[in-house]
Amino acid sequence: MSVTNIHDAKTNLSKLIAAAERGEEVILARAGKPVARIVPCGPAVGETPRWRLFGAWKGVVSAPTDQEWADMDREIEKSFEDSEIFPK
Repeated sequence: MSVTNIHDAKTNLSKLIAAAERGEEVILARAGKPVARIVPCGPAVGETPRWRLFGAWKGVVSAPTDQEWADMDREIEKSFEDSEIFPK
């Protein structure tokens, strides 16, 4: 977060906007008192958010293996075997 006087902001507006695009927050001040903020806004209309891009989670999460799925299925079935709601 940076604080910029309005006079300097007029001169460096494109730089301040570039900072906001990088995710920074810029505070605009008049006589040293904060009066406004320049912050990044959400994705533009029609623009795909970065987190929704195909493959964005690659390497971050993994899917269960076939054996792990089978183990989970058996565990779920076992939990219903002794259930009074679902008798055999």
